[in-house]
Amino acid sequence: MTQDEHRWPRWVYDGGEEPDPRFSFANERTFLARIRTALALVAAGVAVDVIDLDAPEALQRSLATLLVVAGLACAVLAWLRWARSERAMRRGLPLPSGGAAATLAGAVVVAAGVLVLVL
Repeated sequence: MTQDEHRWPRWVYDGGEEPDPRFSFANERTFLARIRTALALVAAGVAVDVIDLDAPEALQRSLATLLVVAGLACAVLAWLRWARSERAMRRGLPLPSGGAAATLAGAVVVAAGVLVLVL
């Protein structure tokens, strides 16, 4: 059994050649930065839910839910982006685009806009 057969997820490591470790480490640092962003979004959602704002409860709960869901999506997308990038580097393919980032940015803009209006 080769070293790659012991690595998970197998679909990332099942072909190609080992990239320069500097690129894999950079990919990992980017993943961790996205995870920090996800944690910040979840914490913001919890804060919006706990702090008493001068806003209808349904609006405040919806805003908190939007932020927590955005944090969840950010974490899932971070892992998928890491895996797709690692696979592309191993196979010598172009790196994947980050199209989902625009959707997450939109969610943050909506949340910030609502907060500006109610604060």
